[in-house]
Amino acid sequence: MKPSPSLITLLVTGGTLDKDYQTTTGELVFSDTHLPKLLKEANSTLPIKTNVLMMKDSLEMQDADREKILKACIESETDRVVITHGTDTMTDTAVFLKDSRQLTDKTVVLTGAMRPFQLNQSDASFNLGAALMASQLASPGIYIAMNGELFEANQVSKNRQQGIFELHT
Repeated sequence: MKPSPSLITLLVTGGTLDKDYQTTTGELVFSDTHLPKLLKEANSTLPIKTNVLMMKDSLEMQDADREKILKACIESETDRVVITHGTDTMTDTAVFLKDSRQLTDKTVVLTGAMRPFQLNQSDASFNLGAALMASQLASPGIYIAMNGELFEANQVSKNRQQGIFELHT
C-alpha cells in the first residue's frame, strides 16, 4: 500500500493563468481563480489547501507583495508549497524567496502560464501538474516549474522571444 501524499499549500497570486477575456473591452482581466476548475478537470485527488493571496499581474508586483508571499510560505502548515504567479516577474519572486533564507525546510515551486487557462491551448494545466508533482518529489528549496522542466530559482530566466523558461546562459 502506497503512503498518502502530504498536504500541499497552493498559494494564488494571479498572473496570466487566472486571467479572463473581457468580451466588451477585449482586455484580459481577473475575476476569480480558475484553480478549482483546473484541479477538477485533472481529476486531482491530492490533498491541497488553496489560499488566494492576491490577483495581480506580475508586472505590478512590488516587494511588499513578495513579502506577503514569503510570509504565507513561512506560516504555511505544510512543507510543500506551490505558488501560481505571472511569468514576467516569476524569477524575481523566486530569487526573493531564496535570498530570504527563511524557507530552507520547505519545497516551494512557482508556476504560471503563458496563455490564460480560460483561452484555448493554454499551458496552465500542464505547468500546474508539473509543479504539484515537483513539490512532492524535489528536495527542500525554491524552484520554478515551467515547460515540463524544474529549475532552481536563481538559475532560470524567461526567454520572451521563444515564450519559454530556460537555464541562464
